[in-house]
Amino acid sequence: MASNVETKEFKTESKRLLDLMIHSIYTNKEIFLRELISNASDAIDKYHYLSLSDERLDKGKEFEIRITPDSKERTISIEDNGIGMTYDEINNNLGTIASSGSAEFIKKMQQAQEENKEIDIIGQFGVGFYSSFMVAKNVVVETKSPFSDKAYRFTSTGEDSYTIEEIDKEENGTKITLYLRDDSEEDNYSEFLETYEIESLVKKYSDYIRYPIKMKVTTSVNDVDEEGKEIEDKYHDVVEDKTLNSMLPLWKRNKNEVTTEELNEFYKSKFHDSEDPLIATFVNVEGNISYNALLFIPKKAPYDLYSEKYEKGLQLYTKGVFIMEKCKDLIPDYLKFVKGLVDSSDLSLNISREILQQNSELKKIATSVEKKIVKELESLKENDFEKYQEFFKTYGSHIKWGIYENYGMKKDLLQDLLIYNSINQDKMISLKEYKEQMKEGQKAIYYASGKDKAAIINLPQMDAMKKHGYDVLILTDDIDEFTLTILHDYDKVEFKSITDETLDLTSEEEKSKVEELKKEHESLLNRIKEALNGKVDDVRLSTRLVDSPVCLASSEGLSFEMEKVLNNMPNSENVKAGRILELNPNHDLLKAINKVYEDDPSVVDKYAELLFDQALLIEGLPLENPSEFSKNMCDLMIRSAK
Repeated sequence: MASNVETKEFKTESKRLLDLMIHSIYTNKEIFLRELISNASDAIDKYHYLSLSDERLDKGKEFEIRITPDSKERTISIEDNGIGMTYDEINNNLGTIASSGSAEFIKKMQQAQEENKEIDIIGQFGVGFYSSFMVAKNVVVETKSPFSDKAYRFTSTGEDSYTIEEIDKEENGTKITLYLRDDSEEDNYSEFLETYEIESLVKKYSDYIRYPIKMKVTTSVNDVDEEGKEIEDKYHDVVEDKTLNSMLPLWKRNKNEVTTEELNEFYKSKFHDSEDPLIATFVNVEGNISYNALLFIPKKAPYDLYSEKYEKGLQLYTKGVFIMEKCKDLIPDYLKFVKGLVDSSDLSLNISREILQQNSELKKIATSVEKKIVKELESLKENDFEKYQEFFKTYGSHIKWGIYENYGMKKDLLQDLLIYNSINQDKMISLKEYKEQMKEGQKAIYYASGKDKAAIINLPQMDAMKKHGYDVLILTDDIDEFTLTILHDYDKVEFKSITDETLDLTSEEEKSKVEELKKEHESLLNRIKEALNGKVDDVRLSTRLVDSPVCLASSEGLSFEMEKVLNNMPNSENVKAGRILELNPNHDLLKAINKVYEDDPSVVDKYAELLFDQALLIEGLPLENPSEFSKNMCDLMIRSAK
């Protein structure tokens, strides 16, 4: 068929990506076959699903994926009879590369090349098809969609441009032909033409694919005489179709028969990751609701996990038929990083997305899946704490968010998954461990927010904790205090911030002494409060300070850390925690200020401002007027030098 050939330029970013792929030092080039087979399987899945509701599609179609090596032409082709592509889909799927993650992909590839080291990220950024260019100098894609009257051929060397032309093709589906690169000292591309190598790679990466992967295989068999007896040293070649994969979906097999290696390879192939998952869970539930599931937690957070474009969800199958790529109703928001699939025979084959949202069986499955994941995490925490810490470092903030959202509805389910660093421990501990190690007479689980352990140790509010030997949980995530606030207590032991105004660790004797000093310094305290009018709710003598001269306490249930977090949010309304200035009644500074007050009460106003600014700086809060702070400091230094 004669037709015009249309040449199109790859976009600039796509050119850069292709150049990086072609000249990549990535050595595991064999995964191109895995990626192309996976794409072919997805295309058949899509055809199968659409045929359930579209009369134009053949419901009884026999599906297959065919691999054809050609040693003479140095080509290998992968062909499917799935959904194919329209003209627009060719341009969108093949002409544009990984638009959402291309910048990050380029960055990682360039960094690896600059450091002259191998990386293992092919597939993570939606560039699976383009792995073809690691082994091929030219790639030809011939495709026909049932939703188009025309068929097309896409051709590219992976450089600046690609061509599209109309062709004759009656069967729906896609055939991808790779013209392999010439062999070199570093790379032997000819091995991908050997039938035994292809069989081995299919068995390794794609045995679970539930459509037959076929290849014509030539075998030599003995000739036979007229009586049917084999003739020694006389052979003839027989060419026959051979199915290379078992076609039994991994999730349908007996759990005890599935190895860790098989789960890992399935995950990497199905979900386009180059690393083994951190956690892989095989689920088989029978009863009121029955389903099989494979659930995975990636070792590294998906690059776009915190992007608005990130879509959560598990793949959904019913009776082995693919229904939906990302069913968001199967997974709660706080577990959106979990990947996997669910296959249930209790859902209708022609269930729609709209019906899914109201489907009670699906809701039951979702609840069960959530509990299975939490149970798996609990087991990991008990049996492999080092690995659990790795999980929590990456995804702990999601667990904390799961507790905080919906007014703590799931706090009982998730609270035992929390682990924290603490002042007295060299390792992370759970809330249960903290409670078990509490000192006699300790009334609360104490915590403090800060950049790290060193910063928290140096907080003035830590004086009392050190004095009593109490442990303090170290909170470094923005969500931490909100999480503990919504929890309120653990096993009936209340959480208490070391900056909370209600914190009381003093004996009756100590309280009595402070009350006496309060009366003695009442006039001074009132003067300081007046000088700080509008800036603090109160000025008082502290019962928590031992060595430090001054600190701030928060009031009204809002901590200083919460104030920082809320004010860093878009459209914040300048939220402020209540401020109470506390002075150490036993510190020489108070005695010095009191002497100044007796000599010249007006000078105390500068001391008041300076003490308040000092307390703000200790808490990591901004000064309202840095220039005034500097001026007050200079004035008082000059005065003391006279």
